[in-house]
Amino acid sequence: MNLIRTSLLSLVSTSVKMVAGLVVSKTVALIAGPPGLAVVGQFQNFVQIALTAAKGGMDTGVTKYTAEFGGDLERQRTFLSTAAALGALTCLAVAAVLLLAAPALARYFLQTAAYAPVIRLLGVTIALFVLNSFILAIINGLHEIRTYVAINIAQSLLTLIITVALTSWLGLIGALVALAVNQSLVLVVVLWAVRGHALIRWANFRRGIDRADAVRLVKFSAMTIVSAIAAPVTAIAVRGQVMTVLGADAAGWWQAMWFVASVYLTAVTTSLSVYYLPKLSATVDPAALRAELRGGFVIVMPIVMVSALTLYLARDLVVRLLFTEAFLPMRGLFGWMLLGDVVKMASWLLSYLMLAKAMTRAFLVTEILFSALFVGLASAAIRRYGLDGAAYAYTATYVLYFGAVAMVTRRIWLPERR
Repeated sequence: MNLIRTSLLSLVSTSVKMVAGLVVSKTVALIAGPPGLAVVGQFQNFVQIALTAAKGGMDTGVTKYTAEFGGDLERQRTFLSTAAALGALTCLAVAAVLLLAAPALARYFLQTAAYAPVIRLLGVTIALFVLNSFILAIINGLHEIRTYVAINIAQSLLTLIITVALTSWLGLIGALVALAVNQSLVLVVVLWAVRGHALIRWANFRRGIDRADAVRLVKFSAMTIVSAIAAPVTAIAVRGQVMTVLGADAAGWWQAMWFVASVYLTAVTTSLSVYYLPKLSATVDPAALRAELRGGFVIVMPIVMVSALTLYLARDLVVRLLFTEAFLPMRGLFGWMLLGDVVKMASWLLSYLMLAKAMTRAFLVTEILFSALFVGLASAAIRRYGLDGAAYAYTATYVLYFGAVAMVTRRIWLPERR
């Protein structure tokens, strides 16, 4: 299955997910306004951090090595047993922290201990989140794209129903409860889809821990953890700066712009994770690797640029359609944010080489350095230029990141000299 076919299947899944996300966002905007959307954004990022820690950052590693060990069922079973055992340990540790430190976590991330019960609820359900993600990572690594897409569509629809129902019933607290439980409730879709699967069986996950696989997975997971946690931590820090300097309404406008960017890029990022990472991981020949990378740029970048331009030209309509009149001040953010998105996607096409080829040190350094740079630039620019300054910082950071990643991976994508 090539990138174009995978992209088309991912587009179907992403379209459903996108519509679901838009409906949820509109519901929260109508009920809670910009300040409420800012709180939801903070909690979404907190859930990302907690889930990544609970999984031990192993999703990408599970996908990579399941693909890499393709054709050797016994090898896959040994590896997945190790991954399951390590995941269970990290999940229990994170669940304990969520349950015991809920008030402190609520005060730090949501500015009030009143939301502590929601964090405790996440602690109770997070094991189901982890199981859901673990099974999906295996399916992705096996290149069972149709199954993967079908599951994601069904889960998106169920998430939509759960979130809209709880938000309409309980308001802002309902939206937070939905974020804490929805992935647990939709686990039933995954379990039904993999019934009778040759590899995804309980017996295959109880073989204990293979030391070599554990070392391999922990090393790879370090990259995933940093990448997956750096993004939400950075988002929380920048949103916090906006809230502190410019107020809750401005934080809501920033969150709305961030949401728009994440929604339209989801189709591309899904295609990269579903097709690109397994393909790059399994490709050894340098010429074939460069061909895959070229194909990615030829297919992905025009889609991103056209999408960004369309959103910019229709920005007034987008704001009114997705949110409310109270969000109109965010219109000024579109230009710089969308330009930053284009550069971001070009950067990600190259950064996937570091993930696929386990370039641990380079990946960790660039992720940490440029996440910190974004927070620093945004903090200074917000005080000087207002909310627009955050968008300036976003684009500047990704321009520099692209240059750094291109340098780090040049030995892979540059043709060999003869």
